Amino acid sequence: MRVFHFVGDQFRELDGLPEAMPEQGFLWVGSARREFEVQAAEVQAALQRWTGGQLVDLHVSDLLNNQLPSHFDYTSWYDVMVFRRLAAGAGTAGLFVDDSRGTLASARKALQGIDTSPVGFAVFDRVLVTVHPADCAVREYFAARLGAMSAGPDTRGSARLPASSADLMLRMVNHMVDSYLDLRRLLTRQLGYLQQELLDPRSRFNDWAMLLESRNALHMLEDTCEDQRSAVQEWIDALDEWPDEGQPDKRRERELLRVRSRDVLEHIERVLGHVRRLEQSAETAVQMHFSALGHRTNDIMRTLTALTAIFLPLNLITGFFGMNFEFLPLIHDSSGVWVAILLMAVVVVGFVLMFRRNRYLDTRQGD
Repeated sequence: MRVFHFVGDQFRELDGLPEAMPEQGFLWVGSARREFEVQAAEVQAALQRWTGGQLVDLHVSDLLNNQLPSHFDYTSWYDVMVFRRLAAGAGTAGLFVDDSRGTLASARKALQGIDTSPVGFAVFDRVLVTVHPADCAVREYFAARLGAMSAGPDTRGSARLPASSADLMLRMVNHMVDSYLDLRRLLTRQLGYLQQELLDPRSRFNDWAMLLESRNALHMLEDTCEDQRSAVQEWIDALDEWPDEGQPDKRRERELLRVRSRDVLEHIERVLGHVRRLEQSAETAVQMHFSALGHRTNDIMRTLTALTAIFLPLNLITGFFGMNFEFLPLIHDSSGVWVAILLMAVVVVGFVLMFRRNRYLDTRQGD
């Protein structure tokens, strides 16, 4: 468990949970889920000293639940946000050398490596409690980034330390949404490989279970994004119901929270749109696969039909001269066989020219 104190442009890490709330600034208590479960009583006692209230048991259960979807809830003295992250799991970075190389095994590993673990936030006026998965890098990333920001001026001249616990929560949520970029690249490459396998005329694609897993993974991501959007929208609605602040700096801070909240919602909408495009791309690839398969089958049947039509009159000719009659044309003539062969050759050439003209035997695509 790590405890940080924010005051103005200063940011420092404390040795542990302080006995009393600092006079200025706010506290950030970040812990892994197992740590929070073990030290829940200690955290509750600290919250009672700092804010005069504790987390209700239902919200503690929500923060400890690893299967809970993204959602938002509130009380009269704190808000609770559970936000499921979208990230590529460990071991998936080297699955694809470039945008086109891969195997079915690597594609399956990429799907299994999608991580949607929830991160919990309890937002008090001057305290932020965050509960992370054991392997979550969000806490360490923000601890290092905020420490660097407080150590010296930002080179871009625009970033500053969070002004409140709600501001820090929104920044962390926005970072988790933006971290979808790595997962997007992984999914795009994986689905691109499956589409190449589906549309390759020399490939006999038969791993339909893999394709079904891909569609299920995309449906799961879409549901996760829908829950994220609903949670952030409920937070925005609750933010609008906060009592108006009389001081200008407080009103400005409230407006900044609204702007940042809408920005997070916009990022979630973009992620949701990309997931839906991937779903549509997968569906289109399947439809194109069956269309191409039907087209190849039609080509084969067209060729076989043309060959049958060519050899049918030849069978008629040979059947005619094979009848058991004493007197038939050319039967007793020494040149009869050559006349019959010439007749069959003329018939074959005539049919071939006719089929070529009508493009029955042409395998090239039309202009």
